[in-house]
Parts: sequence; C-alpha cells; structure tokens
Amino acid sequence: MTRRHFHGIALASLLGREAQGKERVQHGLPGLPHFAPKAKRVIYLFQSGGPSQIELFDHKPRLMDFQGTDLPESIRNGQRLTGMSASQSSFPVVPSRFKMEQRGQSGAWVGELLPYTAKIADKLTFIKTVNTEEINHDPAVTMFQTGFRLGGRPSMGAWVSYGLGSETDDLPAFCVMISTNGGGQPLYDRLWGSAFLPSRYQGVKFRSGGDPVLYLSNPPGFSEKNRRTFLDALGEMNQVTAGEFGDPETVARVSQYEMAFRMQTSVPDLTDISKEPAGTFELYGDEAKKPGTFAANCLLARRLAERGVRFIQLYHRDWDHHGGLPANLPKRCKDVDQASAALVTDLAQRGMLDDTLVVWGGEFGRTVYCQGRLTATDYGRDHHGRCFTVWMAGGGIKPGISYGETDEYSYNIVKDPVHVHDLQATILHCLGIDHKRLTYRFQGRDFRLTDVAGEVVKAVLV
Repeated sequence: MTRRHFHGIALASLLGREAQGKERVQHGLPGLPHFAPKAKRVIYLFQSGGPSQIELFDHKPRLMDFQGTDLPESIRNGQRLTGMSASQSSFPVVPSRFKMEQRGQSGAWVGELLPYTAKIADKLTFIKTVNTEEINHDPAVTMFQTGFRLGGRPSMGAWVSYGLGSETDDLPAFCVMISTNGGGQPLYDRLWGSAFLPSRYQGVKFRSGGDPVLYLSNPPGFSEKNRRTFLDALGEMNQVTAGEFGDPETVARVSQYEMAFRMQTSVPDLTDISKEPAGTFELYGDEAKKPGTFAANCLLARRLAERGVRFIQLYHRDWDHHGGLPANLPKRCKDVDQASAALVTDLAQRGMLDDTLVVWGGEFGRTVYCQGRLTATDYGRDHHGRCFTVWMAGGGIKPGISYGETDEYSYNIVKDPVHVHDLQATILHCLGIDHKRLTYRFQGRDFRLTDVAGEVVKAVLV
C-alpha cells in the first residue's frame, strides 16, 4: 500500500465519521496526559499593557519614606531601560496613591482598586516574583503567549490543543476573546496562532458583533442543505488531493470545515445568555449583558468551559500607564475586577473550579520610579519586567498563599523567582503535561512551549 492509499483511507474515514455524526471528539497525542491532571481546562485572563503590581498586589510601605528621592543605582543596577525613560536625568521614587490591605485568612495584600478580587483572596495564589527579560510590549506579550520573544512559535493554547485534543465535538478546543474597550497596544492573530503546528490547533476568535465567528452564517439564499451538499463535494475533492500529495493540512482543513458546520448550531446556543438567571448578572455585573465587554467575555468563558472547551484566552488592554496612572488605573480595574472575581466564584459554585485553572496577569509590571514629571497629583510608571504579580486559582493550585518576595522598592527579586517559562511549565503541569515532553519536530529541531528552560513551581501546587 502506498502513502497515497493510506492518506486516502484516513481522509475517507474522517469524512465518514463527520457525515454519519458518529464520535468525533479529537483525542490528543498518545500517552498524554503524562500523569493524572488536576485541571481539564484553562481560562487565561490576560491583562495586556502591564498592570502595576505596586498599586495592586505588592505592598511596599517604606516607599512613603523614599518619596521623591532618586532610585539608588545599587537598586537599579544598570537595568536596561525602555526608550520612554532612558533619557531621564533622574528616577524619582513614587509610592502608590491607593491603599492596600491584607485580605481574608490568608492575609494576602490586595489594593483598594480591586475590592471584588479582595473578597476571594483566599481562593487565589499570588505569585509576586514573575519575571521576564522583555521590556517592550510586543516581545513581552509574545513571550507569555508563545514562549519566545519573536513571532513564529505556536501559542500556549495551540500547544495544549495539540497535546490534549478536544473534549467537545461542536466547539473549537481553543477560543479567544478580546475586550472592546478600544485602547491599548495592538494584539496580533499570531498570539493565538498555531505557527508550525497543524492549523486545526489555532485559536478561534469570537467577536462581539455580527457573526460571533467570521463566515459562520450561510450566504443569502444558501440553505443548510446546500452547505451540507457543498461540504460533501468539497470533501470528496480534498480526498483526492490528500491521496495525491499526502499533505496533512488538507485533512486539517476538512476537519475545520466540518467544525464550522457544527458551530452553526452550537455557537448561537452558546452566545444566547437570555436564559441566564438574574443572579448571574448580579454576580458578574450589568456589563455582562453588553457583548464585547470583559464581563460579557468572562461569562462566555464560563459557558465555553461548561461545554468542554480546553483553552479559553481573554485579552483586556490599556494597562499601559506611562502617565496619568492615578486617573486611568481605576478605570481598568473597574473593567475587570468584578467579572474576574465572579468567574472564580461562579466556577466554584458550579463545582468546576477544582478542574479549571484560572490565570490573571499581564506581560510585565511597572517601575517604582516615575516616568516623566512627578507632581503632587499625577505620575506614571514605565515597563518593569524584573518582578511583577500574577494570580492563579483552581485546578491544581494551592489556594490562599502568596509566593515569592521582592525588595522594598518592588524592583528586584529577593526570594523565589518565577520566570515566564516556569509559569508556563506550571500551567502545563496542572493539565497533566510534562512541559519537557510536549514537543513538535520542525526544521530538524524538537520545539516546545518552554523552549530550553522552565521549572514547575511545586510550592504553589496542591
């Protein structure tokens, strides 16, 4: 039997299953998960722009004593600066204008701008020593999403989809939503792309207007029966192509066409929140009724999780406060605070938090020194990758702890550093994946999400 025959039989088998409506769930790689997972799925609430750890989580009371003084060179220690502050002649220390208190039995520090998050502090683990070498947005976000500073690597969701497969027939394994708040740095499709992995593993972006997913509706005058007939005919032609050339992308595309056909039924049901009880909107807030808001996307994330979606990625932008931080940071916190806490609470009430890992954080933090002119009422902060805070909750994570210590300036790590690759390795571990063994051979090399680094942060695991 030739390779041509093999691919033809494989594709015919796939088309037969699709047409007959039999079992279609996409199982992952043989041998995965590598060990018993604590989490079945991930909901990643990515705060693009770099939320300030100093205002939100990393309490530094001595900064009041240092206010307006120049950051000591012994602390800055030759740190590489961004183009925004490299020309400054001084680096005046500025403490937070907002209060921070210890919350719950765990005593975790949470700022007053996040009152809802503060109420669930005992369900969360705060990792205060996340760090990255990147100092600019695009490479820093790309590092978090793909494990490498340059484009061209698969996203974390694509890796998870590739390794573990799907738990649902009627929705993609990897879904993406971006809040429609309008501001902030651009986010590119490659951040949820599959790169050199087969395209079936890339994230599917949901929109807030029109078709939730592009090209989902049939054209005017084109019925569901027409579409089924069209797909069957297209499948037959692709079967010939796959048999002739043996290109796995042909099989992947057939699978994607069939998924889109099934999504015509599943997506309208998913996005119809009219049957949600009033208590849902009391929990998430009225913003959850407005498509495209962070709150609406958090509610949709819970509904996706209920339906078996493996990796759910939310992006919220405009955390980049180089100036006007006292006026702008409260707005971003208001956007996300209630909904983030509601999602964790909602999952817990439904018995889903134990097997759902929730992650909240940005690509870096902010500097303790003021960028630009410091006044009595206004200041800004530059990018800071040496130490910042990410919180996690749910599947596999030990609740109610704060991990890692920074110096009195929240500038350097004193104890227990957690690199981006360590965080990625820990997320995969919760899913039952050994990050060193989830690889894909491309151009003669075995690639992985964590590149050639990464250690699981065992201290935060159950």
